[in-house]
Amino acid sequence: MKSEEIKSPKRSVKISLISVFAALITVSTIAVIPLPPPLYEITWSPPIYMAFSVLAGPWPAFIATGIGSFLGETFNILTRPGGSPIYPFGMLWARAPEALIVGWARNKSWKMISIAMIIATVYETIAFLIPDWAFYTYGLFGYGQPTSLAEGFWSAFPDIFTLVDLAYVPIAIAIIKASAPAFKRLGLSMNLSAR
Repeated sequence: MKSEEIKSPKRSVKISLISVFAALITVSTIAVIPLPPPLYEITWSPPIYMAFSVLAGPWPAFIATGIGSFLGETFNILTRPGGSPIYPFGMLWARAPEALIVGWARNKSWKMISIAMIIATVYETIAFLIPDWAFYTYGLFGYGQPTSLAEGFWSAFPDIFTLVDLAYVPIAIAIIKASAPAFKRLGLSMNLSAR
């Protein structure tokens, strides 16, 4: 009986955190800096889901990031001109795996956490670039008329500017350092080395 009592609060805490962070990621995905296509926007959510990946672990962050990114981007395309119905699925495909990449490093050094955040941002950029390249090349999902591979690539090339999310890495680190004591009180401590 006691082992069930110990497991239940931790599970309920994780479910609560997933719900709160999914809502926070949704709102920070809705609050955007508009950009021209194909980028469409830059959201405020990357430092939130990167920090949550370290603070709560990869799987809670994966779920919260997937839900929040999908819902936020769905709201964006329904309320703003220029978005494609494929965008929420693109956000899910690009952002939720970032949480797994960053969460993998949660019990490693600060240097490894920073490197994981950089790798996750590079993954996100590639996850936007390659599908957009195909969509432009074959004229899918409202991405114009079919064209050559080279023209499709150059049409999708502005996706490379998603790397601007690297500017969020120090912000995510600051959020982790400020929030770690509260997460420790919730039973979600990290074993960060000083290296």
